Amino acid sequence: MELTVIFGISLLALVFAVLLSNFVMKQDTGTAEMQKISNAIKEGAEAFLKRQNKTILVLSLVFAALLFVFYANYKGTNIAWRMTIGFLLGALSSAVAGFIGMYVSIRSNIRSAAAARTSLNLALQVALRGGAVSGLAVVAMSLLGVTGLFVAFGGRTSLGAMELKDIALQVVGYGFGASFVALFAQLGGGIYTKAADVGADLVGKVEAGIPEDDPRNPAVIADLVGDNVGDCAGRGADLFESTAAENVGAMVLGAFLAIKNPALGVGAVFFPLVARAFGIIASIIGIFSVKMKNENEDPMNALNRGYYVATILAIGGFFIAVKWLLPIDGNIWFFWAGVVGIITSFMFVWITQYYTEYRFRPVRSIAEACVTGPATNIITGFAVGLECTAPPVLVISFAIFTAHWMGEQALPGGGLYGTAVATMGMLSTAAYILAMDTFGPITDNAGGIIEMSGQPEEIRKRTDRLDSVGNTTKALTKGYAIGSAALAAFLLFSAYMDEVSDLLGREFRTVDLAKIPVFIGGLIGAALVFLFSAFAIKAVGSVAQFVIVEVRRQFRENPGIMAGTSKPDYGRCVDIVTVGALKAMITPGILAVLVPVAVGVLFKHVGNEQGSGAEAVAALLMVGTITGILMATLLNNSGGAWDNAKKYIETGAHGGKRSDPHKAAVVGDTVGDPFKDTAGPSLHVLIKLLSTVTLLLAPLFI
Repeated sequence: MELTVIFGISLLALVFAVLLSNFVMKQDTGTAEMQKISNAIKEGAEAFLKRQNKTILVLSLVFAALLFVFYANYKGTNIAWRMTIGFLLGALSSAVAGFIGMYVSIRSNIRSAAAARTSLNLALQVALRGGAVSGLAVVAMSLLGVTGLFVAFGGRTSLGAMELKDIALQVVGYGFGASFVALFAQLGGGIYTKAADVGADLVGKVEAGIPEDDPRNPAVIADLVGDNVGDCAGRGADLFESTAAENVGAMVLGAFLAIKNPALGVGAVFFPLVARAFGIIASIIGIFSVKMKNENEDPMNALNRGYYVATILAIGGFFIAVKWLLPIDGNIWFFWAGVVGIITSFMFVWITQYYTEYRFRPVRSIAEACVTGPATNIITGFAVGLECTAPPVLVISFAIFTAHWMGEQALPGGGLYGTAVATMGMLSTAAYILAMDTFGPITDNAGGIIEMSGQPEEIRKRTDRLDSVGNTTKALTKGYAIGSAALAAFLLFSAYMDEVSDLLGREFRTVDLAKIPVFIGGLIGAALVFLFSAFAIKAVGSVAQFVIVEVRRQFRENPGIMAGTSKPDYGRCVDIVTVGALKAMITPGILAVLVPVAVGVLFKHVGNEQGSGAEAVAALLMVGTITGILMATLLNNSGGAWDNAKKYIETGAHGGKRSDPHKAAVVGDTVGDPFKDTAGPSLHVLIKLLSTVTLLLAPLFI
C-alpha cells in the first residue's frame, strides 16, 4: 500500500508538471523582436549546459570507477555494483532535474514578458507555473528515484528492519551521485551567471551610464543566459539532491530505530517517502491557488498566500502519515516534530525576507549608506550579512533541540528520528519553494526581453515589479535551502555515526575534540569552507575581468554600438563566460570530495585507536557544517540585501537611477553577486556532499 501511494503521487506530480507546461507553452510569445532576444538566450543557455554536462559526465564516470573498486575491495562486487549504479543514476537524475528547470524557464520568460503587455496577474501566473514545472518534476523525480532504487534492490514492506537498513544504506550512492552533480552544476552555473552580471553592470551601468538590460551592452545576453544556468539549472540540481539525500538519511535512521524498537515496525523506513508524497499534493494545490486580487496588489502577497495554503495542507498530510505508518502510543509527538520543521521553514523564509526586502530596515540602511559612496555601502552591507547569521542559528538550534525532545517523548531513543521528521517537515513544501525560486530568473529574463525589444515604459514597470519580487523569492529559497541543508546535514551526520557504530561493533557517539587528530579534523573542516568560498568568488572575479575587457573593447572599437547604429557581438561574451566557468568549477568541486577522504585515510593510519580516522572525519563534518551554515547565510543574505538596496534606489529613493548613490549601489551589488549566486548556494551543496561522501565511504576510515 505504501509503495503504491508513493509511486502514484509521484506520477501524478509529473502529470501536473506536463499540464502546467502545456498551459505555459500555449501563451502568446510576443513580437518578432522579443522572440529574437528570447531565442538568443535559449541558444546560449542550452549550449552552456550541454558543454557543462559533458565535463560533469567525465568526472562522474571517473569517480564511479573509483567507487566500484573501493566497494569491491571492502564489501564485494554485488554491493559495489549497487553502489555504482546508484551513484550513476543519482548523477544522471540530478543533471536531468537541472536541465528540466532550465528548459522550461528559457521558454517561460518570453511568455511571461508577452503576458505583461496585457495583465500583471497573467504574467505572474505564467512565471510561477513555469517555475512549478521544475519544482514538481524535481521533487517527484527525487522521490521516484530513491523509491525505485530501493525497490529494485529488494526493499519491500514485508522485510524486517535489519534487511531494510542494509538496503537503505545501499541507496546512499544515489544521494551522493545527486550531490556530486549538483555541486558542479551550482558552481559552474553560479560562476557563469555572476561573471556575466558583474561585467555587464560595471561597464554598462557605472562606466557607460546605460540602463540594465540595454541592448547596446555586449554582455547583456550572457547575463540573461546566466540567470537560467545558475538560478534554474543549478538550483534544480541543488534541491533535487537535498530531497534525495534527506529521504535516504531518514530511511537509514528509521531502520536503525526499528531494529532497536520492534514495536515501531518498518513503517518508520517508509514514512519519509510517504510524507514527501503528501507534501507534493500540498504544493500542487498551493501553486494553483496563486492569483492577484487586483493589478495594484503586491505580487509577493499572492505568492505568500499560495505558500500558506501549501504549508497548512502539508501539516495535514503529516498527521495522516504519522497515524498510518508510526503505530505507537506516542506517535503524536512525531507529528509535532514535523510541525516544528514546517514552522522552521516558515521562520527561515520570514528572516530572509526581513534581511533582503527593501521594505525593512537592513536593506534601507544599506541604501542610505550609498549616499556617502561605495565604501560605506560595502561596510554596511557586510555588517548586515554578519548580523543576519544570528536569527537562523537560534531557529535551527530551537528546531533541533525541540524535535529531538519530541522524538524522545514519542519513543525512548527516538530523538534522532524526531530531528529526521522535522527535516521532512521543512522539506515538505520543497516543490512550491522551488517554483518560487525558478519564478525569479523567469521574471528577470522577462524584464530583459521587454527592455531590449523597446516596449513601452508602463510594460517595463510591470515586469520591474515582478523582477523585484523574483529577486526576493530567490533570496527566500536560498534561506530555505540553508535551513534544510543544516537539518539534513545533522540527519546525515547521525546516520554516519550509526553506520560507524555498526562497522566498529560498538557505540560510537562521542567526538572528542581534545584529541589532536580530531581537533585537526575539525580545523580542516572549517578551513575547507573558507577555501571553497574563496575559489568560487575568485573565479567570478577572474572571468568577469575578461568580460569587462571585451565589453570595453567593443565600445572603443565600434562607436556605432553606443550610437545605436550597429549591434554588439553578444556571442563573444557568451563564449568567454562559458569557457571560464567550466574551467573554474573543477578545482573547488574536486577539493570538496577529496579533503574529507584524505583526512579519514590519514588519521586512520596515524591515530592511536581503531576508529580514529572516522572520528577525525566526524569532527570535520561537525565543524565544517557549522561553519558552512554561517558562511552561506552571510553570503546569501548580504548579497541579496545589496541587490535590493540597488533596486530600492532605482525606485527613486536617494536620487534614483544614474545618481551617485545609484552608482555606489551598483558597486555594492557587484560585490554581492558572487556572494549570493555562486559561493553561497554552492555551500548548501558542499554541506550535504560532505555528509553523503563520508557516509558512503565510512568503511575506508576504519
